[in-house]
Amino acid sequence: MSNLSKRSTVYFNENIHQALRMKAITSHRSLSELVNDAVTLMLAEDQQDLSAFEQRVSEPSLSYEALLDDLKAHGKL
Repeated sequence: MSNLSKRSTVYFNENIHQALRMKAITSHRSLSELVNDAVTLMLAEDQQDLSAFEQRVSEPSLSYEALLDDLKAHGKL
């Protein structure tokens, strides 16, 4: 872990904490490394989603009601 790390208290569900500890032990990594990697992955996925939204901003939108009508008209509902 780098010297620029920040400390934070995180509360896990007991079962998740136990699974995380076991994962850390079997992978020879720290809890912090596992949590940092998981959060980094989640944030990267969010960034990909935002990028996809930006790329599709000019596409026409379809209301939920119109979608249901279209599905019904094509026998999918």
